[in-house]
Amino acid sequence: MKRYLKIFFSRFFIVALTIILTFVFNVLVVIGAAYIAEYLLAAYFPAASPYVHFCFSAVQWIVVIVAALSVVNRDMLPETKIPWILCVVVLNVFGVAIYVVFSYNRPSKKQRKAYALLNERSRPFARRIFSKEQLAEQMKDWAPLSEELFRGNRNAIVHANTKTEYFPTGEAFFGRLLEDLMGAKEYIFLEYFILARGKMWYSVLDVLKEKVKEGVEVRVIYDDIGCMGKLRAGYYKELRKAGIACVKFNPFVPIITNLHNNRDHRKIVVVDGKIGYTGGINLADEYINEVQPFGRWKDTAVRLEGEGVRGLILMFLRLYNLRAKESEDFTPYLPETYEVFEGEGLVQPYGDGPRPLYGRHLAEDVYIGILSQAKKYVWIMSPYLIIDYRMRAAMLSASARGVDVRIITPHIPDKKVPFALTRSNYLALIRGGVKIYEYTPGFIHAKSFLADDEIAVVGTINLDYRSLLHHFEDAVLMYKTKANEALKADYEETFAISQLQTEEDAKRSVVWRGICELAKVFAPMF
Repeated sequence: MKRYLKIFFSRFFIVALTIILTFVFNVLVVIGAAYIAEYLLAAYFPAASPYVHFCFSAVQWIVVIVAALSVVNRDMLPETKIPWILCVVVLNVFGVAIYVVFSYNRPSKKQRKAYALLNERSRPFARRIFSKEQLAEQMKDWAPLSEELFRGNRNAIVHANTKTEYFPTGEAFFGRLLEDLMGAKEYIFLEYFILARGKMWYSVLDVLKEKVKEGVEVRVIYDDIGCMGKLRAGYYKELRKAGIACVKFNPFVPIITNLHNNRDHRKIVVVDGKIGYTGGINLADEYINEVQPFGRWKDTAVRLEGEGVRGLILMFLRLYNLRAKESEDFTPYLPETYEVFEGEGLVQPYGDGPRPLYGRHLAEDVYIGILSQAKKYVWIMSPYLIIDYRMRAAMLSASARGVDVRIITPHIPDKKVPFALTRSNYLALIRGGVKIYEYTPGFIHAKSFLADDEIAVVGTINLDYRSLLHHFEDAVLMYKTKANEALKADYEETFAISQLQTEEDAKRSVVWRGICELAKVFAPMF
């Protein structure tokens, strides 16, 4: 009971309930006004009553038809259109209202304009180092994937002279992070989806406060919805009082808007422009297993040192300036020279986000490109497996070519609905030769791809519609780096403690499969 009372009085529940009630009220007012107008016209002009009713019904259905045609003609994934058409047709005018408010994930015109200007401002600092010909010579068969990524995001530059370090657990990451933060001399940037009260965040915060006293510039971005229930609504003010420049990304307010669809799901740390981190690890205690609400929590991260950090710096500064409504000079934060690291491969940090800020669904394109190019194996870690038909086809096609496709998902879920949707994809993939492993000790939150001992991705991008379509995300594409070798070893160790799923596991029951298939129809809406 105490748990449910806590949820009932939480800020998230109150704000969400306010939005729902406001939405329902507004829709009912419009519908009610239409019925009252129809009633009054019929009362004053009884002879015209049938015609009045016909006109109002016609207008209602015209609205529904126009909305349905809008869905059909929109530039969106085909499987996304089906649930929205069903919503509009079945729920009628109410469904139209839901579609208008909740189907769009386009940032506001003002945000789009500001982001375009910030992109232009960062362009001079993101000049490509390797020509197309040089990449073809160095990356061989993987050069077209890298070039495609650059064409989709001109800030996604390939860098050499970057030392990489892979962390297979949050605990390993945490110790190294604190060490680097304590060594900061000039500035620290942190961008996180989740900051939560507890040992992990408070340990980092203590270092940040100490660094501020030493004259180090500290900036923090956190996502308001990601931190809801974990931090107070005005927590950013407390950080500012401590001398930390802090902004909340897209604050959640009780206004009916599609703005809330776009979240900052990135996890970025930059120290002095020379050290950077990204991966799936948020600054909350479950990520270092101080608490274990879903069994043992497994997550991963990668540390960059050298030139490749520039990509993370520019990603952070663009989003910080967008939220802070500034347009500053990026030059002071970009080192002029970097240490040379021998024996490392190439790295290509990149960001992704909602259209039209980003021209394409880059994150998904990269994943599909790896599956399409691989010759030996593609190994994947993802907490969710809520994929569209393009991704499923790429996995099955790779498997049909003889590529060893393996996916590691959680055995203990953090959310029941996404877990059901994840398992609903097992049967078709297993029948197509894809091997699916469930991480038996608990919940796996890592997001990575590894292929043919050559190419890898570590970042924040889940295999679900939210990450691939709506959120601001980031990752690092790595070619023949030392982190790739450590990542492979981590996969092999994780396979050993995970349970290989069979067709019988995936089938479960007819009722279960029916519920899952129905849920999959509406998965793109959420």
